[in-house]
Parts: sequence; structure tokens; C-alpha cells
Amino acid sequence: MKQEYEALFTPWKIGNCEIKNRIVMTSMGGTDLFGWMEMHHFDKEGARFILEAAKNNAGLVLPGCQPVWNPMYGQWLYKNKKMFKDLAAWMPEFHKTGAKLFVQLTAGFGRSFTISGVMEKLWQNRALRAAAKPVMDLDRITASASPSPNRWSDKVPSRALTVEEIHEYVEAFAKSALLLKEAGVDGVEIHAVHEGYLLDQFTLDYVNHRTDEYGGSFENKYRFAVEIVQAVKKACGDDFPVSLRYSVVSKTKGFRRGALPGEEYEEAGRGMEESERAARYLQDAGYDMLNCDNGTYDAWYWAHPPIYMPENCNLEDAAHIRKFVDIPVVCAGRMDPAAAARAVEEGKIDGAGFARRFLADQEWVTKLMAGREEEIRPCILCHNGCFNMAHYKGVPNDQNLYDSLHLSRCAVNAETMQWDRHYIKKAKEPRTVHIIGGGIGGMEAARVLKLRGHAPVIYERADKLGGTFIPASAESCKGKLRELLDWYRRQMEELEIDVRLGTEIRSILQLGKGPVIIATGAVPRVLSSVKGHEKMIEACDYLLGQEVGDKVAVIGGGLTGCEIAYELYLQGKQPLIVEMLPDLICQKGVCLANSSYLREFFAWKKVPVYLETALSEVTEEGIIVKDKDGRETKIPCDSVISSAGYLPAPLADQGRKEVYLVGDCRKVGNLRSVIWGAYETAMKI
Repeated sequence: MKQEYEALFTPWKIGNCEIKNRIVMTSMGGTDLFGWMEMHHFDKEGARFILEAAKNNAGLVLPGCQPVWNPMYGQWLYKNKKMFKDLAAWMPEFHKTGAKLFVQLTAGFGRSFTISGVMEKLWQNRALRAAAKPVMDLDRITASASPSPNRWSDKVPSRALTVEEIHEYVEAFAKSALLLKEAGVDGVEIHAVHEGYLLDQFTLDYVNHRTDEYGGSFENKYRFAVEIVQAVKKACGDDFPVSLRYSVVSKTKGFRRGALPGEEYEEAGRGMEESERAARYLQDAGYDMLNCDNGTYDAWYWAHPPIYMPENCNLEDAAHIRKFVDIPVVCAGRMDPAAAARAVEEGKIDGAGFARRFLADQEWVTKLMAGREEEIRPCILCHNGCFNMAHYKGVPNDQNLYDSLHLSRCAVNAETMQWDRHYIKKAKEPRTVHIIGGGIGGMEAARVLKLRGHAPVIYERADKLGGTFIPASAESCKGKLRELLDWYRRQMEELEIDVRLGTEIRSILQLGKGPVIIATGAVPRVLSSVKGHEKMIEACDYLLGQEVGDKVAVIGGGLTGCEIAYELYLQGKQPLIVEMLPDLICQKGVCLANSSYLREFFAWKKVPVYLETALSEVTEEGIIVKDKDGRETKIPCDSVISSAGYLPAPLADQGRKEVYLVGDCRKVGNLRSVIWGAYETAMKI
């Protein structure tokens, strides 16, 4: 192991519980031991993931948050005794790894509960709402500290939780914690005075307007969280560790309005001064650890940092709050292991929280310890597989039901939490498989084929592997994407895959016998109906280095166009965006944490955005656009970048049998659809 990481691998204590190292795998929805949004049961898939992390040298492991009252079916967690017995039977196997397990218990989401279009229709129809109540009681699920708007929908408001309901929750935390202790679990984490979840909503002034004992004064706002830890300690004893998931600062300007790094704003939630007091108050109430980051669902990019957020974005605030408590403090949020190790060594924090890294590569800690960092498959912070809850104007959570029910999968690792359908099965008869195109799809197909025993051959017309992922990873903030590209290229070398660069295949009849995988990608959509369209610069050409002027019009406000505008601004240019739809990034698969960052960045920096506007003409002086009412506007600019989307560009199969299309040449998607599709195709052969 490199010396710079050594501090991460020293022991520490939470109360009387000794942890072997400072690596904490923090909770992710979908990695639950008792199921996620389903009937309570001991979840073997979740247990498998948790065990993999423990076997691979995580010190403290926290499964996905477990509601003490299940939003689906309205079950109390403590009432299903069988699953606690199943957990008790599994715990010895977990403890063989030397890791410790804290189960995270949550009161729920409140106004942050993710509302879908189906739920909106359910709420608006009283008869359906009543009929669905035993399965999905939206009135109870979304209840908050006070009446307030839902984060995702204007059509499903939140009512105030009653005092009786609060007391039921407190009792449920204590009973559930005791059953977990009896099952052999090492501690619990209370979720949370964190991220704008239900418990946090009681502490936030812009949400909590109560006049009873749970609102108004500082003590009343934190009473719910205090009563929970007191009840757990009374049931389980003072020696049973209780951690608290804690947002140091809310970074929130109000409902659905976050504050970006470096932005001056007036805090609507918990500011640092209150947090200094709250941290000490919660410690004195009985909490044994603070597991920290920042933000709320209204400022979601702090708790779920996209690639635009700086590394270690929460470290400074967590280190500051460490000065005000005597209990351990863990910091999470795009943590870099080297920076985390320095912070531990300097006494700024006690442990480092990591989450999505474990989705991309469950063995990453083991590889880090062995000095094999180049083998770690990197998380690229895309949220395409793990948290792809998309949201844009007029639309609540735009997410497939399958994705809603199966969180914590990974765009770059098709196997994670999908072991039942994505696994390496050795080929009965090894064959030569021709792959046309050396982008990510082609390389993923080749990797899986080789692991199965086949002999893949990649034909790539360029002089290096990567395809359109080369421009896609070119922007200054895309370092993690470049790491992924390097990982794939290294895989091709280590697996000794036959790669033929500078080889263009114009017809699959050029190839010998055997299956053929076409991975030729897509071509840009050309706005040929626009007068002067030939004056535009295609998005990939810009990303590959084509020069642009100072004032640049980006045509297309999808994710690619917005990321280009973001990069232009970082370069000191003056971008503007023209988009035909009523909001930016109106597409599935782009998590609200990612899209809200970009939308709010443009608003903060006053980047001109023309919504519901179409490009009419490109002139020597700029562009002419037309809004939804037919009004034309001339906008002067120096350059125009076209980001109008892409069209599949497959090579013709010419009647040949056993021809497969993968990636964007089959259907334009995102990295997740490319990698998962390539994996599945390679498993068919």
C-alpha cells in the first residue's frame, strides 16, 4: 500500500465498538438487508452486496436505509420477527470478515418522497387513493413537519405529521434497534437529520412551522431526533452505538432552490452557526457518531455529488464541525482516498464515507491496499444506474418502474445488484467474434467475450480506442470519465484482446466466419432545414478541440448541450442556450442531482437560456430564433455549436447471420445502456 493511504487503515472506536479501519461504506437505497419498497424480508441480494464490501476490507458497513414504517404496504419493521432471525443466522458469516455492521433506520422521506406521474393520478382520484391506501398511503408517506410542497410535484402536497404519529415512530426505532442488537448487529445509524428527509424537515425553519412541542424553539426542532436516540439507548443500553446521519449545512435557499459551491446566499435551513450548536446538542443527547455531508433534496447535489461538484466537497464543513464535538465524525461526498487519509491523519475527521465507488467496484479497497489502483473500475458520478430519478418542468419523477424498484445498480458495472441476469458464464464452444468499433460498447463486449472464453477481435478505424467517448470525456470536469476510458484500454491489454487499430470495415463481408458485433455508434443529427446550418460546429468537433469565439450559441439544451455550455463558461466564454422544450435536460436517466446543478448554475451565472425556442437561421453575425408564439429574435454571437442529438449509424448486416448491434448504433442512449447492452449481447454468443 502507498504510504499516503496508511492513515485510512488504522483502527478507531465508535463508543466501545472498535472498527478495523477508517473506510465507511455509507448507505445507498437498494442495498437494504430487509428489502427496498417491498414486503419486508431478509434480502439475499442486499446481503450479498454488503458481504462483498466487507470481504473486500471495508471497516464499517451500512446497508441501505431501512424505514421503520414501510412506505409500501404500511408495515412496521419490528413486527416481522422472522427476518431478524434470518439476519441473526447470517451475521456470523459477516463478522468473519472483521468488519462491523450498523443498520441505518429511517423515519422516511416526508415531502422529499419521490412522486411519479402515476402517483399524481392516484392522489387526484379520491376513490383510487382510498383503494390504494393499504399498499400506498400517500397521505402518510408524504407527511412532513408542516404542510409543505413536495420536492417533485405540485399535485401531491404534504400534511403535518401528528404528535401521535411521531410517538409511534419513536417507539418503532427503539423496538427495531433492539431486534437488530439481538440479531448481532454492531450498532444502528439514525437517518436522519440529513438531506431534507423527514427527521431533517423538523429541524429546518423553511419547512417546520409547528407551534407544538416539535416546532418553534431550537430544542423543539431537534426533539424528534433526540427522543429517538434516547428511546434506542433505553431499549438497547448505553453501550450500543448509535450513529446519526447528519447534514452539517443545508446549503438551501428555499423550496426547490439549492446553493452552489461558492455562491453567496441566505441560508433557509441549517447554517453553520446553528450546526455548531446542534452537533453538540445531539451528541449530548446520546449519539455516538456523526456521519456527515451537506445539503437537502432541494440542494441534492451536495449529498449526491455529480461530476461538476468539486472533490471532497463536504470535507471542509465536516472538519469544522469536528471541533465542536467529542464523538467521531465521518465525512462523505465525492471523497478522494488520499485527501481522506490526510484529513484523518491531521485529526480533521475520524472516518471517510464512500458509497458509489462500491457499486462500480466492490473490490476497490482491496485493490487500493495492494497498490493496484489502476485496476479499480472508477465511478463516474453519472447516477445513470444508481439514482436516475429525472425531473423537469411539468413532469414529476420520470423514471421507469424497474429503476424505481431496483436502485443501487451501476452504469459502468452491469453485474452490480443484477447477478441473476448479468454474470459470466463460460462458453461451451470458444469462437472468434468480430467486433466493428472500438468504443466503450465494443470494448465491453470484447471484455465479457474474452472472460467467457471466446476470441474477440476489435476493428477500429481510428488510431486509438474510445470512439465518441473520447470527446464525451474531454471537458475539464470529466476526469473520472477519462479514468474509465483508461481502465477499458488497460483491460484490452491485460486480457490480450486482438485490437486492430487503423482498420476500417466498410462491409461485414470483409470478415471471416463467426459472429459479428456492430458497435459503430451514432452520427450527429444535422439541422438541414435551418438556413445556414453548415456554419455550425458539431458538438464532438468542439469537444475534440475546434476553436470557437467568445460568445457562443449552443443549439440544444439536453445534457450534452448543457455540459458544453458549462464548459464554455468555465473557459471564460459567454455561452447561451437555445432549446425547443420548456426546460433544460428533459430526458430520462439524468438524475435531478445532476440536472438541477446545471440549471441552477446557469441561473446563478445569468447564462441566457431560450426555452420553447427554435433555431431559424445561422448568419455571419449570429443566429435568428423563433419562440413558441412565432416571434423572431436576432442574437449576435461569434460561434454556433450544434447539439441537436444523434442518430444510430449501424453498418448493414448484408444478410449475414449472427450479427448483433450494440450501443448507440442500435439505439441512442447513455453509457448505462451501452455497457449493459454490450454485456448482454456478449452473453448471448
